[in-house]
Amino acid sequence: MFRRMARSLIAFVMVASGMVIGVSATAGTAHADECYTWSRPLSQGASGHDVTQLQIRVAGWVTSGERLSYDGQFGARTTAAVKKFQSVYGLAADGVAGEATFSKLYALQDADCTPIHFSYAELNRCNSDWSGGAVSAATAKANALKTMWKLEAMRHALGDVPLTVSSGFRSRACNSAVGGSSTSRHLYGDAADLTGSPTLCRLAQQARTHGFSEILGPGYPGHDDHTHVALDPSPYWSAPTCGV
Repeated sequence: MFRRMARSLIAFVMVASGMVIGVSATAGTAHADECYTWSRPLSQGASGHDVTQLQIRVAGWVTSGERLSYDGQFGARTTAAVKKFQSVYGLAADGVAGEATFSKLYALQDADCTPIHFSYAELNRCNSDWSGGAVSAATAKANALKTMWKLEAMRHALGDVPLTVSSGFRSRACNSAVGGSSTSRHLYGDAADLTGSPTLCRLAQQARTHGFSEILGPGYPGHDDHTHVALDPSPYWSAPTCGV
């Protein structure tokens, strides 16, 4: 809370200073951010690393069963996700990511690019360096970041109810210690086990509309005490007790 208040104060001072010395932002370009700064407006047809950065942050705003690719190509699905993001946050839903959209994204992220309601520490209680999984440490950490942004979207869609992550990335040793499957998505860093409120069934049902392709919950063997969400190349949902 203190960190977010401090960042808000700094942003206010920066804006006020700009007003005093007569500096104005270039049209379509939002203020600089500690994590990542977009330097141009983005719309359908655009491509590049800045599009990929946008996709990471809006991938949780898709329709049921859809997944957004992190390919740096601003296509129809990215446009739809941007529109949905804009709509739920009270922005003009035109599908063009410009100053207002970027400013909202800046407000939703911390200096390390994680969304404000989640952290790397929550997604990795196994070790400090993300090593020992099924992919490189860098890939596992990058996958966790993508997962957190989907969870941020899910959290907001549920009315900003805090979500509790009981397990995220696991090395093979950590996975074996808890009896996890040898093919578990936890080994890739793109999985999260959720517990607490709202109900586990509500979590399983809601996850379908936020880009998760693997959802396991109550009624599925070993998942009556949590809801598991992940990005699996082979989509699979099963939470029989919840109608999923």
